[in-house]
Amino acid sequence: MSSTPDAPARPLARSAPAEVLHRVFGYDEFRGNQAEIIDHVSSGGDALVLMPTGGGKSLCYQIPALVRRGTGIVISPLIALMQDQVDALSAVGVRAAYLNSTQTPDAKAAVERAYLAGELDLLYLAPERLRVQSTAALLDRGEMALFAIDEAHCVSQWGHDFRPDYLQLSVLHERWPTVPRIALTATATEQTHAEIAQRLQLGEAKHFVASFDRPNIQYRIASKNSPQQQLLQLVRSEHDGDAGIVYCLSRASVEKTAQMLVDNGIPALPYHAGLPAPVRAANQSRFLREDGIIMVATIAFGMGIDKPDVRFVAHLDLPKSVEGYYQETGRAGRDGLPSTAWLAYGLQDVVQQRRMIADSEGDNAHRRKLSAHLDAMLALCETVECRRVQLLAYFGETSTACGNCDTCLSPPESIDGTIAAQKLLSTVVRLQRERNQKFGAGQLIDILLGKRTPRVEQNGHDNLSTFGIGGELSEPEWRGVVRQLLAQGLLQVNSDGFGTLVITDDSAAVLSGARKVSLRREPDRPAKKASRTARGASAELPAGATPLFEKLRAWRAAEAKEQGVPAYVIFHDATLREIATGTPGTLAELGTVSGVGESKLEKYGQKLLDAISAA
Repeated sequence: MSSTPDAPARPLARSAPAEVLHRVFGYDEFRGNQAEIIDHVSSGGDALVLMPTGGGKSLCYQIPALVRRGTGIVISPLIALMQDQVDALSAVGVRAAYLNSTQTPDAKAAVERAYLAGELDLLYLAPERLRVQSTAALLDRGEMALFAIDEAHCVSQWGHDFRPDYLQLSVLHERWPTVPRIALTATATEQTHAEIAQRLQLGEAKHFVASFDRPNIQYRIASKNSPQQQLLQLVRSEHDGDAGIVYCLSRASVEKTAQMLVDNGIPALPYHAGLPAPVRAANQSRFLREDGIIMVATIAFGMGIDKPDVRFVAHLDLPKSVEGYYQETGRAGRDGLPSTAWLAYGLQDVVQQRRMIADSEGDNAHRRKLSAHLDAMLALCETVECRRVQLLAYFGETSTACGNCDTCLSPPESIDGTIAAQKLLSTVVRLQRERNQKFGAGQLIDILLGKRTPRVEQNGHDNLSTFGIGGELSEPEWRGVVRQLLAQGLLQVNSDGFGTLVITDDSAAVLSGARKVSLRREPDRPAKKASRTARGASAELPAGATPLFEKLRAWRAAEAKEQGVPAYVIFHDATLREIATGTPGTLAELGTVSGVGESKLEKYGQKLLDAISAA
């Protein structure tokens, strides 16, 4: 139902969880530990759930809300997406609505009446509404089935999505101690996990931690070299016509990259906090509702995006933390189809991030935490081992080499880089001690390569003992050495604001020969790419089923446009693929397809059969 529930859908009979799963959502079995979580919450227990994006978190509170008496109250920070969440539930016959600051007084009043009359199964609230006394009074007057705290990592003050309003959600337990609570997030280290439990008073709750592995995502990190052209090559060679998200650090980079894609005939839209709110809303709506749109954005975009067919997520700048990287890349491949997580990473990324930390507000403890986050991200970028093993280990999960990331498909070589490190560090030392000078990477490399540039000759750097001693490596290779020494803490960015480099306390052991330095050497050949035959919406379809699948997608697009909802609210690609492959001929056969529940069968069943027979 809509946010103004003038005509409530018929009440859903309170049933066993498995029966609700099949009848309402059209699925025959639970995944992972969904069944255990749902049974626990349905029985009145509190739960803290850590489950990856695409793992089915929403069902973990939606089904208990349908099983228990009363209305499930969902606390979500995603005001801009509440309408889509409600539309998706309405499509399967669930009576859902929301209360937030975007509504008119009449719309809010209609939702409040529906809640008090017991005509809502789920009610979505933004966390700041709980600060309003009238909201708490409203909840008191109705019957609540449970509280679901979505995106629970927003409570972490050290996290990348911190929301101050989440800190006061402990009021739920204090004011309504008998109403079960379930907090859910798609990412959390052990530290964040503990912080969520402490701040939301969920220490006594049952904790469920699912595997963070997303085996359908291929993780690739490429050396940055003309990143916009690298992105263009990725899109054209592997993801032509696919929906994707491209993350950039700055608003200017977002605008420039989106325009570059458009200039090359690729539909792309910008999204960042500097755009007017109506433009952001319109761009988000197009991305959700149209096929094949690429959203170029800062990290202001993406949390709660439920679009299942995002085929790739690309980063043109280094993420600040592994948590952020995992959360952002997890927006690819929610439907389980092969997808790509691609990152362009270079020396300037490390310099820029180190400088941002040095200039950040807060005390030294805060900067140390930021540095620890960055160090973990750099370790993921520089590893010679399996990316997936390293990524999962960060979240405390043990795994084996995946065979489907760049380091598995084209293993890099670990080499003894001690001599190269000594040459570069010696150059830094000589500049500082003999000349009282500090320079950035470019000048250091020119000295090592023996380049007599005007800047080298003007400063007399061709007289340094290290001038020309680095000819065994190319300029890109030396940039890799600088990058890795920065990542290993053997070089640091000076605080002068000019990006100059200085040695660290750990550098002395390298210069004396007491410490060896291992460096990553990139493979001569690029990593294998995702197969073009194993990607996109028609992946894994028999050749004869593709025409029907495309006709079903066209029917779905027209239906979604008429209703003003995203296409995936009608049916996911996975459901249309199953229909195209099995070509059901009756409503009963159609009702056995995964994702076709009772409400959708009644609403769309005959239209689907007509589309199949007309194909």
